[in-house]
This record gives sequence, C-alpha cells and structure tokens, in this order.
Amino acid sequence: MDRRIPLLAAMSTGNVNAKGKVDPKVQVWLEVRRRHRLSHAHVQMAREIGLNPKKLGKIGNHDQEPWKLPLPEFIEQLYVTRFGRERPEVVMSIEERVRRAGKKKAARTARRTLRAQATAETTAS
Repeated sequence: MDRRIPLLAAMSTGNVNAKGKVDPKVQVWLEVRRRHRLSHAHVQMAREIGLNPKKLGKIGNHDQEPWKLPLPEFIEQLYVTRFGRERPEVVMSIEERVRRAGKKKAARTARRTLRAQATAETTAS
C-alpha cells in the first residue's frame, strides 16, 4: 500500500516526478512531520541541523525514556547551540520549498530553451 502524502498540483515540476509522486527525500520529511507532530519550523530546523529523518523516532522517544527531551524541544536546543538563535529567520514549509524549487527549475528550463533557439537561429543564418 502506497502511503505517500499527495502534494498540490502547483508543484508539477519541482520534486514531483511525472507520475505525481513526491521525491523520496521530500516524502520522508513529510512523513516525519506527520508522525512526530512537528511544526514547519521544527522540520526546517531539523533539516538545517542535518538530522537524519529516519532516526528521529529514536531521538523522540521521551515517553519510554523519561530522561530525554520531547523531540521538538530537542530540535530547538540543538538549533540554538548550532546557530545561536531560537528559530529560523524565515520559516517555510516543505511544500512551499518544493513549489519554489519547481518554479526555479521551470524558469531555468525556459532560459535554456530560449538560449538554444537563439543559438540555432544564429547558426542557421
């Protein structure tokens, strides 16, 4: 059974393939956000720190191991230690990042196409 979380159709180019499925790297973070009930800011902080999304279940095990901090607090603590501030200056959801990457990729493809057409026209004449 495919448990992937569908993204908006506006992300048709970025990290979504031709069949409409999300890039596995992005999909893992979407699943982690849902499973551990993290906010967009916590997911962004964890990504910036470089945490492995597949290992967050071990880190966020504060119910069975009471000496551990809850996962959101642990991520915040690591972020403050590494970057010296409590939150990222601009918080952006994973979906928004994918949308922006898609727009950027589409613009780049359009520029390359125009450049190739211009080159073909100059060589033809």
